[in-house]
Amino acid sequence: MRCHSASTGAREQGGPPRLGPESLTWRYFGDWRGLLQGLWAGSMQNMHPGLGAAVEEHSRFFEERWERLLRSLYPIGGVVFDGERSAQTAAEVRGYHNQIKGVDKRGRRYHALDPETFYWAHATFFMGTILTADHFMGGLTEDEKRGLFDEHIEWYRRYGMSMRPVPESWEEFQAYWKRMCTDVLEDNVATRDVLDLSTLDVPPFAPWLPRSVWLRVRPLIERSFVWLTIGMYDEPVRELLGYTWTERDARRHRRVGQAVNAVFALVPRRYRKHPRARAGLDMSTGRRAADAPLVHTPQRNLPPPEHRDDPRHYSPDV
Repeated sequence: MRCHSASTGAREQGGPPRLGPESLTWRYFGDWRGLLQGLWAGSMQNMHPGLGAAVEEHSRFFEERWERLLRSLYPIGGVVFDGERSAQTAAEVRGYHNQIKGVDKRGRRYHALDPETFYWAHATFFMGTILTADHFMGGLTEDEKRGLFDEHIEWYRRYGMSMRPVPESWEEFQAYWKRMCTDVLEDNVATRDVLDLSTLDVPPFAPWLPRSVWLRVRPLIERSFVWLTIGMYDEPVRELLGYTWTERDARRHRRVGQAVNAVFALVPRRYRKHPRARAGLDMSTGRRAADAPLVHTPQRNLPPPEHRDDPRHYSPDV
C-alpha cells in the first residue's frame, strides 16, 4: 500500500481547504446520531494493540464512562468545526496523548502518538462517520464516500502528525481497513470492558431519573446497543469477538436505521448537531461571531476535581 506523501499535489501544497460548511464532513459528522456508533468506535479503537494497552493501563474511562464520552465530543468535534481555531484545538487533542506510553503484557512498547496508532483512532472517526450516514442518515453513494475520504485527509492533517500512515485513495483505505480488521486487531480486556455496559451509571444529563428505574432499563439498553454495534462490525471483527449475525438481524438493523432517520428528519438541522458542531455552523452563517468563545462541555461532564489538572484530560474552565 502506498502511503500519503508530499507528492499528492494540492492536498499537500496548501490548496483550498476541503473542510467547511459545504463539505460532506460538515454535513455528516457531529450529528447526534453519531452516538449510536459510540460502542462501535470505542471497541474498534481498543482492539488496536497499542490503543488497547494504553486504555487498560492509563485511562480512567471506565470510572466515568458517560462524562468521558460526552466531554470528549467537544474537542474532537472542534478539530472539524472550530474554523481558524481548529489547528489549535487539534494541537490540544494531540497534547492529551503526550504521556501515554508503556509496555504491554506481551512486552510490546506502545505510545499513543505513534503515527500508526494515532491514525488508527482517526480512521475510526472517519469510518464512524460513514457508518452513521449509511445506517442512520439514509446512506451514502460511493462518490460521497470517496469525497469523505479526501476530506478526512485534511481533517487529519490538522493534528500536525506524520502523514506516513495515511492511504492515498479511498480504494487504498479500504485495503488498509480490511487488513486491520483481519490481521491486526485483537480481542482484549479494554475492548470487552467497552462492550460491557452492566455497570453503566445513570446518565449525568438525566439526574432526575430514579436509580431504581435505571437499574431496570439498563439491561435492555445494554443488549440493544451491543446488538446495534454488532451490526456495524465487519465480518472478521464479528468472528474475532465471537458474535454471529443473521439475515433476520440485518433486516431488523435496517428497519431501526430507517426509523432513526425518519425521526431526525423532523428535527431542524441545527439541532441535529452536537453543540460544538452547531457553533461552527452558526459561525459560518454569521449567527455567531467568528471570534466568539468556543463552546465547551458543561461542568457536569468534567473530570473529578482531583484530576482536572492532569494534562491527559480535556478540562476547560466552565
